[in-house]
Amino acid sequence: MRCWRCGGRCLAEPSRVWAGLAALLCSGALIGWSVPREVIDWQPALAWLQPWRALSAVFVHYSLLHLGANLAGGVLVGALGHAARMPLRGALAWAAAWPLAQLGLVLQPQLLHYGGLSGVLHAGVAVVAVHLLTLRGRRLLGSVMLGVLLAKVLSETPWTGALRHPPGWDIAIAPLAHASGLASGVLCAVIAEGFARCPYHRRP
Repeated sequence: MRCWRCGGRCLAEPSRVWAGLAALLCSGALIGWSVPREVIDWQPALAWLQPWRALSAVFVHYSLLHLGANLAGGVLVGALGHAARMPLRGALAWAAAWPLAQLGLVLQPQLLHYGGLSGVLHAGVAVVAVHLLTLRGRRLLGSVMLGVLLAKVLSETPWTGALRHPPGWDIAIAPLAHASGLASGVLCAVIAEGFARCPYHRRP
């Protein structure tokens, strides 16, 4: 039986949509490497005039190291979702968090340009963690995962400045993008998990 709320079989089946979304993000980043950055990157001045940039900005990368690191991260988050047997609603929550992760950057207008997958990848990990928190036997793992992610974001002090320059990196990072990704991932996952609780799908 299919549930109109969760959009699939209410039996916690793994969803190929999660892997497909991870593949879309990674392939889009590869294609975006050949596109002029200013055409698709995030720019706060254009946030409401060209809202599609909240989606396209993830395909912008500013160096080969930046691109390679995010592609590796995309593969890892895709594998994480597969290992967690993420249902369709988890993939939909991650997709919903994709533009929200960039929209959070309106809080930091001094960040004139932004690109990269890192915010959306943080959102993906947050979605997996929230899902695990709803499963008996995996709640501790979900708590640890969410706690580690929160500690990482807080250690970057996103409230103190637009950019950080980690040792060994040839570009700066935007800590607020990571924080926004975490927040949007948790929000969308909580909504998805709550909405999916139907008579055919009861978790203890």
